[in-house]
Amino acid sequence: MSTIVSGEKILSPTKIRDVETWISAAITDHDTCLDAVGELNSTAAKNIRSEIETAMRNSTEFASNSLAIVTKVIRLLSNFEVSNHHRRLLGDFPEWLGAAERRLLAAAEGNGTTVIPDTPDAVVAKDGSGQYKTIGEALKIVPKKSLKRFVVYVKKGEYVENIDLDKNTWNVMIYGDGMTETVVSGSRNFMDGTPTFETATFAVKGKGFIAKDIQFKNTAGASKHQAVALRSGSDESVFYRCSFVGFQDTLYAHSNRQFYRDCDITGTIDFIFGNAAVVFQNCKIMPRQPMANQFNTITAQGKKDPNQNTGIVIQKSTITTLPNDNLIAPTYLGRPWKDFSTTIIMKSQIGSFLKPVGWISWVFNVDPPSSILYAEYQNTGPGAAVDQRVKWAGYKSALEDGEALKFTVDSFIQGPEWLPNAAVQFDSTL
Repeated sequence: MSTIVSGEKILSPTKIRDVETWISAAITDHDTCLDAVGELNSTAAKNIRSEIETAMRNSTEFASNSLAIVTKVIRLLSNFEVSNHHRRLLGDFPEWLGAAERRLLAAAEGNGTTVIPDTPDAVVAKDGSGQYKTIGEALKIVPKKSLKRFVVYVKKGEYVENIDLDKNTWNVMIYGDGMTETVVSGSRNFMDGTPTFETATFAVKGKGFIAKDIQFKNTAGASKHQAVALRSGSDESVFYRCSFVGFQDTLYAHSNRQFYRDCDITGTIDFIFGNAAVVFQNCKIMPRQPMANQFNTITAQGKKDPNQNTGIVIQKSTITTLPNDNLIAPTYLGRPWKDFSTTIIMKSQIGSFLKPVGWISWVFNVDPPSSILYAEYQNTGPGAAVDQRVKWAGYKSALEDGEALKFTVDSFIQGPEWLPNAAVQFDSTL
């Protein structure tokens, strides 16, 4: 409420879309809580879940009702908006990034190596050549709720540690010497007793997080089932030239607005999952061979409320096999996790390994509800043929151009009035 009523524009589209995102995230948090209790899989846990659902009923319903109101306001405001097609964007990055952040992300020598800013706020090096030997030590000095960007440079090496940046840690940028050179590694996993949400090697909730030229890895292995490499609930976050390595549940795009560009993502079951409003652009997505008798699902999207502004969009990316991996397991683009799951694959290259049916249900041989939105748009490659795809009521084998425009970086994860000081002006295209 304080966001909506502050300043002169009481109902500016930017503020309303912010609120839409935050209420969507609140509903996701409710659902994540219940999912975590459900993972316990015992009679006592089922009773506890029922008690928690009862206790949360008012807040859950209030959040859903508030989101419905905000969504209605957005629809009303859209009648008065100028066309969005000429909004200013920051090159290939979302407009929430300021000029300084764009320079840090775009900086690269001709040989592709990372350019080090003149004065990072902290330097981490295993060999002692930096201020800190661990990433965790460096992040302890980040000011809470800082409006100023805090930059951490992590020199090459493998850092075996679990990081959890809380919701009050804002505007952190962490970058390394390359996605194969600087590695953050952990092995927490579900089979050893850790709830999926807490298995992440690196977790971030504070807004404005940026990562560049670094790898996030979970080494637990396929036999340990759910084992997250990175979990992000950071609003307006960017991951650029990063690598995410694991098996089941590698990348947990949990909530809020996220953008991934030029990243490598590897895994098996549901290895890109969550309920963020997220776009993967120019990424390399690589399913790998799972355990015997398992299948691969690249995505599992968790939209629960029809008014949430969430979904997984994979755009202009390459879906291929992991090099030197003999992938023979059945592999699908994804499966709908919740009643309103939304996943769009567009203008991407899809390899021949994909099952022609394309997608698979969450419950075997039971079609998902018609309320989902699963769709493809102008994909290419031997796995892109749609003539044998699923026949679900909520699946579209070929989006119309106008529908596809709703899922661009501009329309899907930016409001109509993101930061006005954009450096580059161009038409937003598919």
